[in-house]
Amino acid sequence: MPPPHILLMGPRRSGKTSIQRVVFYKMSPHETLFLESTNTLDIKFIANNELVQFQVWDFPGDFEFKDEIEFNGKPLTQKQIFENCGALVFVIDAQDDPYHDALARLHDAVVCAHKYNPKICFEVFVHKVDGDLFLSDEHRIECQRNIHEQIYAELKDRKLDIQLGFHLTSIYDHSVFEAFSKVVQKLIPQKLPTVVNLMDNLVAHCNLEKAFLFDVVSKIYIATDSNPVDMQAYELCSDMIDVVIDVSCIYGVRDDGDGLAYDQKSSSVMQLNNGMVLYLREVSNYLALVCLLRANNFQNQGLMDYNVGCFKDSIAEVFTGAKPAVERGN
Repeated sequence: MPPPHILLMGPRRSGKTSIQRVVFYKMSPHETLFLESTNTLDIKFIANNELVQFQVWDFPGDFEFKDEIEFNGKPLTQKQIFENCGALVFVIDAQDDPYHDALARLHDAVVCAHKYNPKICFEVFVHKVDGDLFLSDEHRIECQRNIHEQIYAELKDRKLDIQLGFHLTSIYDHSVFEAFSKVVQKLIPQKLPTVVNLMDNLVAHCNLEKAFLFDVVSKIYIATDSNPVDMQAYELCSDMIDVVIDVSCIYGVRDDGDGLAYDQKSSSVMQLNNGMVLYLREVSNYLALVCLLRANNFQNQGLMDYNVGCFKDSIAEVFTGAKPAVERGN
């Protein structure tokens, strides 16, 4: 079965390509200022780990559904575009008010995609909420509410019962990674509840405050426990990955280039000055478990390591059907 597609759509200069480059290719947000507009369909295959693999289809901003679009010289029909689509991410520039043109394009995209594939997840990124117009949370929320009300009014007029997710995003903070995490999680609806249940068990047995299963390369989280996501906790856990990789690149790779910055032995424990502990452990190829817990609950690291080892075995069994290589003692 081919990997699912995530379609990136939106008006020209709304920030679609910048999002893709920052999230999946580690481009600095400031470097995106020099990116040229996307003039043709650009398809990238994202396969950082064996658990979640998908394609990102970045459409030109001036793409109209009545137009034909080509990839590698071959025309694509609307059915080919949407039939294997897992999610459609529509990016709206929050600073480009009024939003009449963007909302008209969003409406056309939703109606056309739903016709060919009613199972598509629709996500709206209200993007670039980082300028002088959005210095307060009230302004950001008001912008999202305005867009939300207008698009649902359009869909109601067409008597369409379609649910859309809305996210306030910026490439200059963690919000775009958090939003894309929610999108990617919807590509594994059959397995996600099992993974969340495993993480809930780990949180309960280890007295954790929060746990995330991260894709190390992109820093989007594949899953988390069922406790609400606190943005500050997510940012701490996400930044820990950068610290571990950076230190490993300096001290973990030999001068001849042999060795990896992240492998099956990768792990780290960091004591914070606020009485909390950050714990990172490799789970599988380019996947990491990052946990936040109180220092007084981290008295027995051996027990923590054992529980995480059981978690690793269970994750491998969920996604690949692989049985544990070594039976763990009681």
